[in-house]
Amino acid sequence: MVIPRAPWWRDAVMYQVYLRSFRDGNGDGVGDLRGARSGLSYLAALGVDGVWLSPCFPSPQYDHGYDVADYRAIDPLFGDLDEFDRLVDDAHRLGLKVLVDVVPNHCSAQHPWFQEALRSARGSAARNRFHFADGRGHNGELPPNNWRAMFGGPAWTRVREPDGRPGQWYLHLFTPHQPDLDWRNPEVGEHFDDVLRFWLDRGVDGFRIDVAVGLYKHPGLPDSPDPNADEAARDAVNPLAWNQPEVHGVWRRWRALCDSYAAVDGAERVLVGEVAVPTPADQALYLRPDELHQAFYFDLLHAPWDADAFALRIDAALRDIASTGAPVTWVLNNHDQQRSVTRYSRSLGLGDIPDLDRGAARARAAALMMLALPGSAYLYQGEELGLPEVTGLPRHVLTDPIVTATGDPQRGRDGCRVPLPWSGTQAPFGFSGAAGADTWLPQPDWFASYSVESRRRDGGSSWHLYREALQLRRSLAPLRDPELRWLAGPPETIVFTRGNGFLCAVNFSNSPVAAPAPGQPVLSSTPCDEGKLAANSAAWWLLDREPVRLGSGTAPGPARE
Repeated sequence: MVIPRAPWWRDAVMYQVYLRSFRDGNGDGVGDLRGARSGLSYLAALGVDGVWLSPCFPSPQYDHGYDVADYRAIDPLFGDLDEFDRLVDDAHRLGLKVLVDVVPNHCSAQHPWFQEALRSARGSAARNRFHFADGRGHNGELPPNNWRAMFGGPAWTRVREPDGRPGQWYLHLFTPHQPDLDWRNPEVGEHFDDVLRFWLDRGVDGFRIDVAVGLYKHPGLPDSPDPNADEAARDAVNPLAWNQPEVHGVWRRWRALCDSYAAVDGAERVLVGEVAVPTPADQALYLRPDELHQAFYFDLLHAPWDADAFALRIDAALRDIASTGAPVTWVLNNHDQQRSVTRYSRSLGLGDIPDLDRGAARARAAALMMLALPGSAYLYQGEELGLPEVTGLPRHVLTDPIVTATGDPQRGRDGCRVPLPWSGTQAPFGFSGAAGADTWLPQPDWFASYSVESRRRDGGSSWHLYREALQLRRSLAPLRDPELRWLAGPPETIVFTRGNGFLCAVNFSNSPVAAPAPGQPVLSSTPCDEGKLAANSAAWWLLDREPVRLGSGTAPGPARE
């Protein structure tokens, strides 16, 4: 049976370009659009379907572009609109899609709207675009409620009124430099309609939406019932600040806007949301046919290296998310999380000593497994190089506002954002055209063995594993079948099939196990002896008969066939 190809986004593999760390085109030590353009041919050779660009709008860069001062321009740090247009044109000539990152929950404190609000009186139209409120206490000296910022500290900052006296407070669920917009004000929604049209008219293929569960806050801004609400830094999600029912109306409106462009030229523009909610069933509500096309499924990213943990999370996603008709959008890395090589270098149990070789093997296996699952996948730059987290950065170079807010370098995200190594044996490793140039975060000497040049030269490297997996993913008919069937396997493994004749197995244990299929795999994350699946590895088989149902154990997690 011939399975027709689905719309491009349903099984696309997209590559996240964290712009300031991808490649520097002008020698100032910060990645930019010119540098990103120069790397597009590399991404086409790798075999991805497109790129997601981190924010490149004008910004004070307090949160590296997620504090936007102007949504319809390019920050000179990264180039200009002409350079952006050239990037989109070059990407399309190479067959790559381009998604831009839009930040609708909050803007920069330098945004003209917020500056106007600071100059205006309480109750003014300018302040009504944000969440301004009077404080509690005898003289309004206490915040309006007990909400905490996600990056640490109170979610409220008091302003000085135009006459110089202490005045109202404004809400910021991240940093004081990022005031939250009030989406109950229709002017805000109309503004973002114009923002989307601006970039769609420039040819982009869609948007990654930051904090897609935000935007609306509970009317009246009451105290949070969260028992952790008064802690200095809270990881729990405030149910009054996130995931309000009204937010779904925004995504229906944006979907209709994107669909209006598709109606003209037949090319779908895609919305992918950062949807961090408690369960896959909650996420499914964002993926109804008239809302977002995709939403990142973070549960694998947060899973420990354990067969039960992975099997249960995959099962839940396929049951609850795929039931909407939307694809699951898998991720193992991004710009906010420790890199998977380092995460997986530790095992369950106390006192375990990190082992980066073990972490690298597990990261390769997890990637091969992810690329075998039905749905879409997003890769984070450097993931294909097998980069570990850069640890031990000097305190004075750390730039993450989480570190500033909490004083805890261990909570920062700088270690996964260090500029990529491209070539050579010394910093800046080809990242910048200027030899010896300082990069915005320092690169360690050991980056030499992880450079693009080095990895492409090594036929057994993770780069070649990713490229071969992407080529097979695109060419194998069984991987166009959206159905997945679980098979029984030895303890500490998961085994599944796709379509007619494709099988993937993952061994989460530290010892080889019996292979679930005869013959050599078509691709494996670690070389396998005949009849064996290596420790901490994954492999793909193409079968010419029914797969062997092993009797030596049962697969972990939910009941399998």
